[in-house]
Amino acid sequence: MSKKIARRTSLDMTEGNPTSLLLKFAVPLLLGNFLQQTYNIVDSLVVGNYVGKEALGAVGSVMPVTFLFISLFMGLAIGSTVIIAQYFGAKDKRNVQLTIETIYKAYVVMSIVITALSLFFINDLLHLMGVPEDIFDFAKTYLSIIFLGYFALFGYNVNNSILQGVGDTISSLYYLAIAVVINIVLDLLFVGYFSWGVAGAAYATVIANFCSFVFGVWHINKREDGVRVRLFTKNFSGPILREAYRLGIPAGLQNVIFSVGMLAVVRLVNSYGTNFIAGYNAAIKIDGLAFLPITSYASATTAYVGQNIGANRMDRVRKGVRAALRINFVTAAILAPLVVFMGPKLLSLFLDQYDPEVIAAGMAYLWRVVPFLWALGFLFIINSAIRGAGSSLMPMLITFFGLILGRVPLAYGLNHYFGRDNIFWSWPLGWALALVIAITYYLSGRWHNKSRLQFSPELSNEKHGSAAGVETCADADSK
Repeated sequence: MSKKIARRTSLDMTEGNPTSLLLKFAVPLLLGNFLQQTYNIVDSLVVGNYVGKEALGAVGSVMPVTFLFISLFMGLAIGSTVIIAQYFGAKDKRNVQLTIETIYKAYVVMSIVITALSLFFINDLLHLMGVPEDIFDFAKTYLSIIFLGYFALFGYNVNNSILQGVGDTISSLYYLAIAVVINIVLDLLFVGYFSWGVAGAAYATVIANFCSFVFGVWHINKREDGVRVRLFTKNFSGPILREAYRLGIPAGLQNVIFSVGMLAVVRLVNSYGTNFIAGYNAAIKIDGLAFLPITSYASATTAYVGQNIGANRMDRVRKGVRAALRINFVTAAILAPLVVFMGPKLLSLFLDQYDPEVIAAGMAYLWRVVPFLWALGFLFIINSAIRGAGSSLMPMLITFFGLILGRVPLAYGLNHYFGRDNIFWSWPLGWALALVIAITYYLSGRWHNKSRLQFSPELSNEKHGSAAGVETCADADSK
């Protein structure tokens, strides 16, 4: 077995109290997610106040499209987090580095391909979403520039996956904070001073993403002992890449399914005109902030389970999942009433002048969705635990049943029988369906033995080389 990995800001979660470890991991990640979310919020605030509600609707309406293409890539990042976490938990320094070099090479190729596809199909995607003609040009301008910045955005997420795998959520927070300040300054400069409209907001976001990407590479190479981003080397492992895709493709498809479900519902929302679109898009920005703790706890759960699986500490896994569920519930119980109560004031921040129709549309969403965020948190945490153990197919199927077979038909049915405001009941109802399936599978315990990365002595690097552990375990598991 290779020697213990030297660490500065990384976090070993195989020992210690699960609740404190999860919070230590999740709180910096939460702050980082909050800062990242402010990219879109600042764009919306500046555009809504300096350009108008049509531009606000345009910026918000393209979010499902960007998330769709990002999802095609994010599976690779999620898979690499699981692999790095398990190798890190096993103190296998050599395979941690090999995984990083392999994933980075794959990222460069994928970012080029996805950017080209995004630009080629941009008109078709906007028409598919039913973006109204009065905001179509705004949406296309903003989206085209965002697509050109995908290389930096994807790179930032690769860096995050590496750092999260070794338990470090603090370092990227500092660099992201700098990038957010850059984004705010450039938004005010490009949109407010130069009057570049939605294009200025997009340029500000792309430049800020590039800064956070570069800072992340610098940190990994200069500050994390024994871990390096080295693109121009011959080190590459086909077995590790296949394992990353095996773990990551279902996770990526899960996000694609989520995006497709959102696109179908957004098309319905877009049929009700600019005021309803603007209200909905302002509401999902607020909802997105309330959602950030969920994603942070879910990421913490994936890393926690992955490290403890790698260390063969199954006794700690269920304790960690229960701790994450408790943390999520307490957080949701505090946040939900605050968000709903402050809803009208928060929504008005996105408008250059008070518009009661826009506020009413936003509150229709917040009243029906935010009180049930605890259920979404339970769903994300259980799925993350299952994925951290090496089983990523089941979370994808759970998402498919909850969002495609659940939310989409419910949205159209509720719209038909009860009117447009009740479309939003499809959110919690879809979550409930998915959660029932997730809990049933989790309690069955079938996910315990899904991990591909076994760390027995006969699979150590000394005997089989840097990538043999992944290859051999895949073969063993197929028997």
